[in-house]
Amino acid sequence: MQNLGQDKELLDALARGLMVIESFDQEQPEMTLSEVARKTDIKPATARRILRTLVALGYARIVNKRYLLTPKILGLGAAYSRSAQLEEAFMPELKRLVGKYGDASSVTILADNEIFYVAHFSEQKGSRVSADAGITYPAYPASMGRVLLAGLNDQELNQYFAQVEFEKRTENTETNPNILRKIIQTTREVGFSSTRDELFYGVTALAVPIVINRGTVIAAINSSGYSGKVTMDELIDQRLDDLRISADRIADTLLRYPSLRHSIERS
Repeated sequence: MQNLGQDKELLDALARGLMVIESFDQEQPEMTLSEVARKTDIKPATARRILRTLVALGYARIVNKRYLLTPKILGLGAAYSRSAQLEEAFMPELKRLVGKYGDASSVTILADNEIFYVAHFSEQKGSRVSADAGITYPAYPASMGRVLLAGLNDQELNQYFAQVEFEKRTENTETNPNILRKIIQTTREVGFSSTRDELFYGVTALAVPIVINRGTVIAAINSSGYSGKVTMDELIDQRLDDLRISADRIADTLLRYPSLRHSIERS
């Protein structure tokens, strides 16, 4: 469990409850009590109380001794989406880019050393790897991740490299820390990043930062396509200028939605 420090105002029980909710994913949508306890590193007795509470509140259900989340859990995310006005802030530009170029477009932030999708729009429903809001992936093999890492200061970047294990996602994934550092430095200099088949096979992507307050990288936006139909050079030649326009427009929009801006800023 993430270290909550010495602040006595923080609730370990709430933290553990959220960990249990987040432990359910595409690979394990249903789990036994022992599987939940093992995945979250929470004592079985504690995991049992958390799961029973979620069931009593209607956020989970037990079927054949296996726990699963219910649709009511969507209300937690919907509350944030409504209060932060995600639709108004991000979707117009994502839809504009997809309408012009096809394929898909997303906005992510950096959270716990991973990219976290806050908005996504695609014309290829069901034919691409899931990139819906709330999904997380490693930062180092993703164009948006490299853009976000380039926005860190040197101390933060050193801490990232000290904490992360670089594993092959595909045969093309760059995992050499020295080479990754050079890639991130180049990304800082040129203001964009492109990748091909590094996070997933079949995905070629181009990303730029969303910048506020004269240089603060708050998020990243990308445009991606199927590797068999578009190259990195084509993405850069055809979409980079438009992607930067969208990034600037979203940055301006965030100034009008301070609650959203404050919620996605790194603490």
